[in-house]
Amino acid sequence: MTLVLLAGCSPRPLLTVSAASNLEPAFTEMSRRFEQQTGTPVTLNFGATGTLAQQIAQGAPVDLLASADRSTVDDLAARGLLIADTVQVYARGQIVLYTRADVSVSLQSLADLTRAEIKRIAIANPERAPYGRAAQEALQNLKLWDALQPKIVIAENAQQAQQYADSGNVDAAVIARSLTVGAKGRWTPIPSELHKPIDQALGVVQATQSESAARAFAAFVTGPTGRAVLSRYGYGLPEANE
Repeated sequence: MTLVLLAGCSPRPLLTVSAASNLEPAFTEMSRRFEQQTGTPVTLNFGATGTLAQQIAQGAPVDLLASADRSTVDDLAARGLLIADTVQVYARGQIVLYTRADVSVSLQSLADLTRAEIKRIAIANPERAPYGRAAQEALQNLKLWDALQPKIVIAENAQQAQQYADSGNVDAAVIARSLTVGAKGRWTPIPSELHKPIDQALGVVQATQSESAARAFAAFVTGPTGRAVLSRYGYGLPEANE
């Protein structure tokens, strides 16, 4: 779990946002812009979607959840843990095949992971991370999952899978496209038809003490500035609200 304080020295930030790890680059920028425009300080808490949801269910002091899927948000809303009318899809993610820039093997598709030179492959934990589930689903649809089991290394989330690749602990990783922006490694897109759409949703936490600020942040994410930032980090966008 990574905590990023974006607001001076205030010991109790006004707004706490839990966000899936694939969002770290985009939300770090977006939160900074939000604070500049509104004066509202933001704390960002990044992690695997399943872990963040569990924290909210256990009463963690979170104001808004930005998930890497829709089902987790819908489930929390159905349980009364998120405010139902705040739930909305804000982005569609993409998975890519990622390697360090100095890896000698050029990977053009998931099938290349069967090559003998590729010894270890990192993916996010499919039980907690939607990007890990998408990676597993893509490999299963290509009939590669069982054959690659001896090579698979399970990371906590997509960001950790990237770190394993960047550090040389694995030869390749399946990660979020958003994490490749500014990264030094090489990446190849994975066809979206190989897995269910990665529709990412957000919602305001029912127990928030800062509902107005949380709703404002949600509107910022789905508004022109937020959409521009998300697009720059490789996300697909839902139709703009009328």
